[in-house]
Amino acid sequence: MPDHPFQVDGARVLSDLNALRAIGTYKTGVHKPTFSEPHMRSLQWLARRLAEAGLAATIDGIGNVLGTSEKPGPKLLAGSHLESQNYAGWLDGPLGVVYALEAARVINPDASAAGAVEVASWCDEEGHFGSFLGSRSYVGAVTEADIDAARDRNSGQTMREALREVGLAGLARVTAERGRHIGYLEAHIEQGQTLESGGLAIGIVTSIVGIWQYRITFSGEQNHAGTTRMDVRKDAGLALARFCVAIDDRFPQLSGPRTVWTTGRITLDPGAPSIIPGHAEMLFQIRDADPEVIGRLEEELQSMAAEFSAQGRCNVTVERIRTGAPAMMDAGFQQAIEEASTAYAGGKSIRMPSSAGHDAQVLATIMPAGMMFVPSIGGISHHWTENTADADIVRGAEVFVDACRRLLAK
Repeated sequence: MPDHPFQVDGARVLSDLNALRAIGTYKTGVHKPTFSEPHMRSLQWLARRLAEAGLAATIDGIGNVLGTSEKPGPKLLAGSHLESQNYAGWLDGPLGVVYALEAARVINPDASAAGAVEVASWCDEEGHFGSFLGSRSYVGAVTEADIDAARDRNSGQTMREALREVGLAGLARVTAERGRHIGYLEAHIEQGQTLESGGLAIGIVTSIVGIWQYRITFSGEQNHAGTTRMDVRKDAGLALARFCVAIDDRFPQLSGPRTVWTTGRITLDPGAPSIIPGHAEMLFQIRDADPEVIGRLEEELQSMAAEFSAQGRCNVTVERIRTGAPAMMDAGFQQAIEEASTAYAGGKSIRMPSSAGHDAQVLATIMPAGMMFVPSIGGISHHWTENTADADIVRGAEVFVDACRRLLAK
């Protein structure tokens, strides 16, 4: 049984999550791209809640929201993000922010609790402008040149323009004060079916997958679709399609048991029905926790590109545009989550890797980090039907707050 006097307010947690859901609502989910009006309103909502919880709230020059405490003793950083994928779910990100807020509300005023929880909402975890730009900025891994180069993946708007439009231009970017925090803890919906199918309540994350992304381009010859014979065509779109099939033929022999790969976007130029594409591009992603596996697969991509180019129809190039190293979660954080799960979730927990990327893997580069999951109904995420049962949300909040308490008491 729990051995401390403080109590999570489950109704308050659900109310907060639903308040955020009401900002930028789309069907049963939300549409909150980075720096959109709903996203900015969500950041302002959080800043008000942090102040009410006794934290000093700051929105910095890249859109991170940070709530800091003057309470003496150890400090634990906790949080997630508030923007969403396009037309997506209401819990991916906000769940972790609200859990962190609730932990600060419950633990920080309690004189018997050691130290304090500080809260963060990291900007652009979903990658509208880049790769974990908010958390990477906080750990000192984003330069001004990186911000100059960042563009919205849909509209092409520069990040500089977006920052000016939302009133953040010229503000300082807050970077981590090394040694201030004992570590970072993040909660998230699972985005899979392991917990739900196993009748489990809590996932204790052991590692977060690495994500490598590539731009693969095909240069052929644009020509008339009616007058160019099939045997002389240099069709970049056809080369791209064959390349995709070849990947699925070759990768299984080289991959690991949890390797996944995705062609997420295909572009044909000029993209007209009566014109043979002279140029084609695909954005391709590989995820795995083992860099050696990634190395083998990347080498195969380059070999395939050389083979296709040698056939003489189209030139193929492979450019790595994103590297996301895998991260191990701290053993002590895993133990604290497991103990909290025993106290509040009947021990219905499992240690598991995360196949999705999260800000915790960025924070893990400068401090101990941990992460926990709650069940996702049907395993659905990045879609407006994403959901988690209220009872699972409240139970997850109880486990999260207790894990924070245990970490601060160590």
